[in-house]
Amino acid sequence: MRTLYVIGAAAGALAVCAAVVPIARSANEAAPGPASCPQRWGGTDAGGWVPAAGAGGAGESLVPGEPEAAMICAYPGDTARTGGERLAGSRIIPAEGARAIARDLGYLPAARVAPTGPCTLIGGPMTNYLIRFAYPDGDALWIGTAEEPNQCVNTTNGTLTSRSYVGSHVTAAYRTGVWRPVRSEDPCRETTGRRGQDERMVPGEPVSVIVCGRPASHGARPPRSEHGAPAATALAAALNSPPVRRSENMCQGIPDAKPREFQLVFGYADGPPALVRVSTGCTPGVDNGLLQAELHDTVRAHLERLAPPG
Repeated sequence: MRTLYVIGAAAGALAVCAAVVPIARSANEAAPGPASCPQRWGGTDAGGWVPAAGAGGAGESLVPGEPEAAMICAYPGDTARTGGERLAGSRIIPAEGARAIARDLGYLPAARVAPTGPCTLIGGPMTNYLIRFAYPDGDALWIGTAEEPNQCVNTTNGTLTSRSYVGSHVTAAYRTGVWRPVRSEDPCRETTGRRGQDERMVPGEPVSVIVCGRPASHGARPPRSEHGAPAATALAAALNSPPVRRSENMCQGIPDAKPREFQLVFGYADGPPALVRVSTGCTPGVDNGLLQAELHDTVRAHLERLAPPG
């Protein structure tokens, strides 16, 4: 009997490249654009709901373009009973902050079919959020997400959905008026991914790659080896060659295999990295959170050459 492994749990902190942007303004102060928040959360789960689906560029990015303002609406509740939470308050965000949030959310990997996978079942307080972005031409776009203890939430514009977790960042912006996009100090602990990973295992043109091994113990620094553009390009091409299918964020253990696990962090000239997980003792052995594929010999050969000792 084969062992079943979880290889794609919910994503964690938002990986971005923008600086801290002050966005403080009371919801009572005048600001352009956003209309009022719905009085109740209309979904039945934590996150994953918007009052109106996005149109236009919403099929290309969670938040396309450059909004002129935004508003965060908060709906606190509890994981024991989700759905129908009442509006607790709102915060208006002017142009500079709205554009920073839009850029960061717009880089999240997202797909038209909501990603699937296992979640832990920790109970406790949670808060649903709606973010309404207003554009200069009068259009608007809603984002629905949540902060909850399992960090397993769908973030959606009604057309695209991402499993990358941004709840704690939205909570901080709502409470403090400051958007603090956090990128992990250790690239081997990045968890978010990059737009376009619903179509290719490694999108675009990476300029570097870090091959991260499994840490020796909990809290230990993962071993890693860093490589430039030639190695990143060759490894990305090898990963993009095999057929892919929609990820279930799980794999089956291979009997008698001697597994090694890697996280591949592909860097770009702009924006967050693309992340790919590889397990040599599991099938399918390659997964980026939205797509998965079998581990082919060409990828194994690259990893044997590029991986850190261990």
